[in-house]
Amino acid sequence: MAAERENPRAWRDAAALRHADGVLRCPWAGYDPLYVAYHDDEWGRPERDSRALYEKLILDGFQAGLSWISILRRREGFRAAFEGFDPQAIARFNAARVETLMQNQAIIRNRAKIEGAIASARAYLEIEERLGFSDYLWDFVDGVPIVNRPRTTADVPTQTEISRRLAKDLKSRGFAFCGPTIVYAFMQAVGMVDDHLAECHRCAA
Repeated sequence: MAAERENPRAWRDAAALRHADGVLRCPWAGYDPLYVAYHDDEWGRPERDSRALYEKLILDGFQAGLSWISILRRREGFRAAFEGFDPQAIARFNAARVETLMQNQAIIRNRAKIEGAIASARAYLEIEERLGFSDYLWDFVDGVPIVNRPRTTADVPTQTEISRRLAKDLKSRGFAFCGPTIVYAFMQAVGMVDDHLAECHRCAA
């Protein structure tokens, strides 16, 4: 899960966390309202829209080495800077546009990640035309979410055999910043894998 990468010791072997509203939630969201809303409304819900999946994969790539909350707080800035994550528009970004993005304080200003997002947009367009990006991704889990019910965060892996296969395939098609750990966090976020803890209220959602 994203939060496990940002601070491996913070929630190691942690159980579901009870909030002031009496609801038990996965502990990695802590009590930050933005993070809690993301946990409740987005994380682990199956996403089948190709462009939404592309956006999440690119944002997970920008997260590499950072915390997910730092990306979440900048998400609207990213959307504005990257043309609403329209892959056709991003695929046309040139060197001048990269330089403009490098001056944009609303995003993570990392040249390799920006250039990786452009390369990934071009790879996305090829997959979308040939296979459908959503179908391509979901085929790795036979079209249905893998449902786990970990008791604590210690039971949640950082990568799996499937995330390793998907990461390798994405890289072979031209995607950047998509290692197996990033890909597994992506799979959790978009509901390809459901890793909400057994006592989390989202298990009944």
